[in-house]
Amino acid sequence: MTDKLEAIKARFEEVGQLIVQPEAMADMRTYSRLNKEYKDLEKIVNKYNEYARVVNNLKSARHLLETEKDPELRELAKNELDELNPLRDILEDDLKKLLIPKDPNDSKNAILEIRAGTGGDEAGIFAGDLFRMYQRFAEKQGWKLNVLDLTEGASGGYKEIISTVSGEDVYGMMKFESGVHRVQRVPATETQGRVHTSAATVVVLPEVEDVEVEIDMNDVRKDTFCSSGPGGQSVNTTYSAVRLTHIPSGIVVSCQDEKSQIKNFEKALKVLRSRIYEIELQKQHDEIGAQRKSMVRTGDRSEKIRTYNYPQGRVTDHRIGYSVHNLPHIMEGNVGEFIEQLRIAENAEKLKDGSRD
Repeated sequence: MTDKLEAIKARFEEVGQLIVQPEAMADMRTYSRLNKEYKDLEKIVNKYNEYARVVNNLKSARHLLETEKDPELRELAKNELDELNPLRDILEDDLKKLLIPKDPNDSKNAILEIRAGTGGDEAGIFAGDLFRMYQRFAEKQGWKLNVLDLTEGASGGYKEIISTVSGEDVYGMMKFESGVHRVQRVPATETQGRVHTSAATVVVLPEVEDVEVEIDMNDVRKDTFCSSGPGGQSVNTTYSAVRLTHIPSGIVVSCQDEKSQIKNFEKALKVLRSRIYEIELQKQHDEIGAQRKSMVRTGDRSEKIRTYNYPQGRVTDHRIGYSVHNLPHIMEGNVGEFIEQLRIAENAEKLKDGSRD
């Protein structure tokens, strides 16, 4: 581990020199890439420097204990060892976690798609509840959520709602939310008080740049239409809404958020690019047969990942068997508690896999 950390420290110092070079500062893309690498490496180097100081102090304390005759100095050395040994173990554990290879997509913005599943009107209402939960979570994180397209449910909520989420490490946190979310409760339309089970599907995609995914625009059909509001009535008399169809894959993306057709086209293309990127990424994962599947995130959209049980006030994540008995608190945007537990589980799994290799 020390050799790897020394190499990281050397690269950190190298990037520090490169970032101030005139040619790097003149090219915004190069400067941005170097600046991000510098910040990522800085976290590891700072922790490594702290770890190295503790290790050196431990060596000094051991030497003092072995060579010193004075009882008081020996006692001081023993006390220092008692303090420093646990601290070294903690720092070593922190460094192992920092050295876990990161998903390059983690720092990206995300496309959040929520669709009503089984359960009729109640599924649409639940999809709306999930959207509001993520909307509040985004606010708490200081992220910006922007709705691209939506289809309202007949009794409230949404049949489908698609939005972008922008901020720091959005995809790295939100990726755990992909899958089927199930709700158990008495619907407002239920006259006999029976508990129904409904579901909604959440899909989180990394937002990708045009340099990462090349799309041949000859393969894309563009249709324009008037933006619609509740009930399907036109709210815009100009053909500003855009629908893009990627003919080879059959992917269809719509955007009617902006009054400008050009802006709607750009946003729709961004979503289309992310969906194609996800397909290509899945192909790569399928081809790597030796790669272990994570229990936390298999990428299977049909996987039931979480249940929201209203009668018992309980939310359970089935991937890690983690439950919280404070459902209203979670629905107010405090889903970060689950995300943190999922990140811990994923890191533990990666550390375990790393120890096998």
